Amino acid sequence: MLKLLFVCLGNICRSPAAENIMNHLADKAGVSDRIQCDSAGTANYHAGNPPDRRMQAAATNRQIPMLGSARQFTKADFTAFDLILAMDRENYQNILSLDPQGQYQDKVKLMCDFATQHPDKEVPDPYYGGADGFDYVLDLLTDACSELLSQLEARNFTNV
Repeated sequence: MLKLLFVCLGNICRSPAAENIMNHLADKAGVSDRIQCDSAGTANYHAGNPPDRRMQAAATNRQIPMLGSARQFTKADFTAFDLILAMDRENYQNILSLDPQGQYQDKVKLMCDFATQHPDKEVPDPYYGGADGFDYVLDLLTDACSELLSQLEARNFTNV
């Protein structure tokens, strides 16, 4: 089973959305037994809290359940997960700062590296934006998760 970890700043908007979108897509594709998803934040601002209510509402409109509770990324995540997907460059750098020897840097990727329908290089944080920001983030993450899933399937669920 391939273990994926999605990481943003607070773990209540972008990364839980990516986790739940990937679970939803894997379930629809009949491969949920091949992937295990989780999410974390580089900060512990919201530890223990459920996903942001606005993200929950936007995801519910798409029939995507938003499950989970926020937690902070730890060094142990490097060994617990096969692929770590950062939502933006700041998250990416914060993750790598916990790996000063560079031992796990090949496991860490930017989520938007998998987007094929959106030109974004980073997943924007919708927390302080308007409600349409949540829908855009869901569109972008669905795009990136769909491509990631395709690549994983093509490699028989070995790392990308």
